[in-house]
Amino acid sequence: MKNIAVIGAGTMGNGIAHVFAQNGFSVKLIDVSEKSLDKGMNTIASNLDRMVAKGTITPEDKAKTITNIITYTDIEDGVVNTDLVIEAATENVDLKLKIFKDLDKYCGEHTILATNTSSISITQIAAVTNRPDKVIGMHFMNPVPIMKLVEVIRGYSTTDEVTKAIMDLSEKLDKVPVEVNDYPGFVANRILMPMINEAIETLYNGVAGVYEIDTVMKLGMAHPMGPLQLADFIGLDVCLSILNVMYDGFKNPKYAPCPLLVNMVRAGKLGVKSGEGFYDYSESKKADKVAYKK
Repeated sequence: MKNIAVIGAGTMGNGIAHVFAQNGFSVKLIDVSEKSLDKGMNTIASNLDRMVAKGTITPEDKAKTITNIITYTDIEDGVVNTDLVIEAATENVDLKLKIFKDLDKYCGEHTILATNTSSISITQIAAVTNRPDKVIGMHFMNPVPIMKLVEVIRGYSTTDEVTKAIMDLSEKLDKVPVEVNDYPGFVANRILMPMINEAIETLYNGVAGVYEIDTVMKLGMAHPMGPLQLADFIGLDVCLSILNVMYDGFKNPKYAPCPLLVNMVRAGKLGVKSGEGFYDYSESKKADKVAYKK
């Protein structure tokens, strides 16, 4: 597999495109918005500049990586002659199902279709295509150029051959692939999201403040980032969506999102992306200024 298409130029999509392009793959980065594509390419260039400054890569490596990426706003044009398409759109079931219906129609029969979903059923996504045996999950971690893990999720019909191909491909990207089965939240979010939700419940119940909760987890549990800061980094809307997927999938109240999380998302306090979540990320304040007041 040498010709890769990535659907979505946001945080995950541009990171995935970056990693493939840096490793010599021909990448087509596809998004409906030209503005999003420009922003995504600028992010890739900035990340590469940091790598050059650190001596990780050379200026020539940066130039070659950028050259390996072509942008498209039309999905039909973008997926022509691709070996693998990785969907990295918003974590929305209806949107993903529509994208996969289109991909199944536009892609060649040999093309493997992957999704970067962090919680939505691979089997459900595969069911809207005529190639469920060639649909698989590739859950990269954020930030993609730095984080080593790739959760490789098999759907009900995903073949051994396709799974092996994606495992091998992930290793060529200098990642560590871990094969898991198709259950809500997979492994990473099935464990992570209840922890984040419990941290939010702890705040909601007045046990401790934002700074105190995060400090306990960083210093006491050796976490590099506290759960509330991590939630801000992921996006509170994304956390809520994942918890809802797991709650709907398992019907277990332990996955029910905390009312505080629900209200913050309703209020548009989504974390870093909106400038405010559990912390204030506005230019006039530092990230250690707690935005939430009970």
